[in-house]
Amino acid sequence: MTLQERIDLSETRVCNTVFPFLTNHHDTLFGGKAMSIMDEVSFMAATRFCRKTLVTVSTDRIDFNKAIPSGSIIEAIARVQNVGRTSLKVKVEIYLEHMYKEGRELAIEGVFTFVALGENKQPIPVLEGLDID
Repeated sequence: MTLQERIDLSETRVCNTVFPFLTNHHDTLFGGKAMSIMDEVSFMAATRFCRKTLVTVSTDRIDFNKAIPSGSIIEAIARVQNVGRTSLKVKVEIYLEHMYKEGRELAIEGVFTFVALGENKQPIPVLEGLDID
């Protein structure tokens, strides 16, 4: 399997409905909940990519481009963006769909960095032992 094929196969999508218990005092998706969703979906994509033990070590930047109102549908899409020796970066985009209108728009985007860990909790190569052409 090529690196690009592995990246393509690890893309992860998660959909949620924004119910009132997920919102802030403005009745929009709470930023902390959005970040939690992004961390989780990026972790899934990273794990699917390398099948190693991973930990989140940083976020490069999270842009909240559009408020997401209660009663919306969101889709979080995570895709491996860059692979280093012991780390990888995953880009996450959250799209907003109004429940009763056609179309969708990019609302939030960010990049999460993960490090692969061995049994001794020290960094290990991400691609070591993988069949990459």
